Amino acid sequence: MVNFNYYTPTRVVFGKGTVDQVGELVKAQGGTKVLLHFGGGSVRKSGLLDRVKASLEAAGVAHVELGGVVPNPRLSLVREGIALCEKEGVDFLLPIGGGSVIDSAKAIGYGVASGGDVWDFYDFKRAPTGCLPIGTVLTIAAAGSEMSDSSVITNEDGWVKRGYSSDLCRCKFAIMDPELTMTLPDYQTACGCADILMHTMERYFNDQAQPMALTDALAEGLMRTVIDASLVLVKEPGNYQARAEVMWAGSLSHNGLTGCGTGGGDWSTHKLEHELGGLFDVAHGAGLTAIWGSWARYVMDAQPGRFARFAVEVLGVEPQGDDKATALKGIEAMEDYYRSIRMPTSLRELGVEPTEEQIAEMAEKCGVTAHGEMGAVKTLRVEDMKAIYRAAM
Repeated sequence: MVNFNYYTPTRVVFGKGTVDQVGELVKAQGGTKVLLHFGGGSVRKSGLLDRVKASLEAAGVAHVELGGVVPNPRLSLVREGIALCEKEGVDFLLPIGGGSVIDSAKAIGYGVASGGDVWDFYDFKRAPTGCLPIGTVLTIAAAGSEMSDSSVITNEDGWVKRGYSSDLCRCKFAIMDPELTMTLPDYQTACGCADILMHTMERYFNDQAQPMALTDALAEGLMRTVIDASLVLVKEPGNYQARAEVMWAGSLSHNGLTGCGTGGGDWSTHKLEHELGGLFDVAHGAGLTAIWGSWARYVMDAQPGRFARFAVEVLGVEPQGDDKATALKGIEAMEDYYRSIRMPTSLRELGVEPTEEQIAEMAEKCGVTAHGEMGAVKTLRVEDMKAIYRAAM
């Protein structure tokens, strides 16, 4: 194992009816004027926005609104939010939604508190000096942004998708009511489960010769739980227990718990998907499943034992006599699972057929973000990235 710093300052308020506590939670954080940040019309149609506003009003907290967040949240709306907050004197941010909405709010928080061009942070030209305090009402179990230090924003100028991580943006509180996820389309639920799994898988596949036994056990248990619960939700989308398991797993999968002592893991699949999402605007979870199998086969020979353990402990694969054979069975089993929750396992199934020029563009952008190379299981350079994209076709 390696040394690690585990920091999780977010207060979690979990369960049915917890939305009605939001006003007092904001007030306890010193919020006097809140930006309610959300996506489309679902928060209005469902009555959730009215519930949040009523709770804020009962606590004597003023608010302004900014909707319009889309998957792969846009820099232009972030800039609009910064201007609105500055104009209205907003001192607290309350995203209502999933990872895209929370990520957008985090970027707004950086921009208001730090000044200058907010894209500088995502382009690694400078670091933020602060962030407006943020709480969230979570409606989608997926990104884990409610407890993570990260956010991802898409710049429409060149369609560049970049992530930035800092403890400054960690949410002060997260309200998690699994009932709020029951109206999600099946596809969005499955995309969320895929993203949750990948957040732990990226940490699980690492370069540590002696991983922490406890961290491995936590990671494997979380992944098995998400797989089992997601299969329940395919048949019973209204199953509260399965919804609750997935929602809690989403937070634990991306708050650092399943990466303690791993050295950070291997985030190649995420980085490859970011360029895919930036160029083609695909759903993040589906983009991950479309790429993962090709990445896994490309790097597996570097750590067949690790992939074999994943196959046995997470997917229940019977050992095949040698690690490589077991590892390959595990990759096949994972792709079978993706198909069972109706997720793509190739770019064509995702509905994307990039040209050779587009493959080169994505790989080169990924190479820039990775400063030339990336990967813990196996070092990948631009030509390797191209090969993985081609294999994913």
